[in-house]
Amino acid sequence: MTLSMITIFVLGYACIALEHKIKTDKASTALFMFGLIWSVYALFSNNENCNTELLEHLGSTCETLVFLIGAMTIVELIDTHGGFHIITEHITTHNKNRLLWILAIITFFMSAVLDNMTTTIIMVMMLRRIISNAKERWFFAGVIIIAANSGGAWSPIGDITTIMLWMRGNVTTPSIIGFLIIPCLVSLIIPAYIAEKQLKKFKSSTISSVQHTTSLPKGVSKSFSRGILFAGIAGLLFVPIFKSITGLPPYVGIMFSLGCLWIFTEFVYGRKHGFEESAKNRVSKILRRIDMPTILFFLGILMSVAGLQSAGVLGDMADFLDKNVHEIFSIASVVGILSSIVDNVPLVAACMGMYPVADPATIAASVDPAYMQAFMQDGLFWLLLTYCAGVGGSLLIIGSAAGVVAMGLEKIDFTWYLKNITSLAFIGYAAGIFIIYLESLLLM
Repeated sequence: MTLSMITIFVLGYACIALEHKIKTDKASTALFMFGLIWSVYALFSNNENCNTELLEHLGSTCETLVFLIGAMTIVELIDTHGGFHIITEHITTHNKNRLLWILAIITFFMSAVLDNMTTTIIMVMMLRRIISNAKERWFFAGVIIIAANSGGAWSPIGDITTIMLWMRGNVTTPSIIGFLIIPCLVSLIIPAYIAEKQLKKFKSSTISSVQHTTSLPKGVSKSFSRGILFAGIAGLLFVPIFKSITGLPPYVGIMFSLGCLWIFTEFVYGRKHGFEESAKNRVSKILRRIDMPTILFFLGILMSVAGLQSAGVLGDMADFLDKNVHEIFSIASVVGILSSIVDNVPLVAACMGMYPVADPATIAASVDPAYMQAFMQDGLFWLLLTYCAGVGGSLLIIGSAAGVVAMGLEKIDFTWYLKNITSLAFIGYAAGIFIIYLESLLLM
């Protein structure tokens, strides 16, 4: 049974990785794999509590999915009302070196609040209005990818993997921000500094004036667009505060924020007259634009990993690593490198299944209590895993949602990225791990 489940997962994962080759959406493969793995487990495990386990895993998975639906709706609401245009229109520099740093810093902090994919889309689309040379644009896009992934790793709502770890209680908001913001910043600053020195290989050191051709949607005033932007960002930032005050799960906070924004937009549109209803970007309309295939992909992949966890596969893997590696920096660093090749969501989900959050009793009963302390809430392993899974995705252009979307928008060649950006990303990745090591010596 165990071998069959592992085989199904490996083959399914291969199909997901090769979705463009086999022309099959990864969501369909993930859902098929989810159903098949749990069917094998139900038929051959002789476990009378199979349905109970399935329901428990589905409950925790749906918490993440509901949170994502709420966050995606808020981001789409801001975008539909031209909120991000207000940010990009203030970038007016004509100096390439300065532009590189401006884009890197803005992307770093935007992706900590929004998802890194949306941030990358905004920045790459703006690049098209600034830089005409395609290869030069690729170079800037490479730095944007690094900045988006580094920025998403230090915020509890900045990346799907940090959301997963935060919602399951592996890390808390103060620890993830306080411990990881410096390593993540280092993982961006060093590659950006090297990239700035390499800009001289392009002929001109100046750029043409930024052409802001994007206009606000019909019926949306600048003040309304700005209001949606500030209200949306405030709603996203409110979620960790809501969780710390009430103790309720984050998905309750994100739905509360979405409800407030929904009421606000309904009130504004209710008072607007003079243009057609179809032109009004109500939340009910925005919901139809949510990327449901992505949501279903997460459902399939997370429940597939949950099936392996119930079958004991992940526990066996954890025992193997504990006996043969027994070093958290090595384990997390390898996971980070692997996340540039395969999707980081199942990798992090597997680690969460392999290593439950250790409580004081588990630590005390362990043969190596010092090692087990790394797996308690806000332990070094979870913080390191958060960093590695997020930042490691920059090593290859296919290693993150930010890289994939930039590759699609700009038709960036895989080999070109490997030759020109991967080394920069790796230097930043390794430097951030070294900073975490120093922090662990000083603070833990």
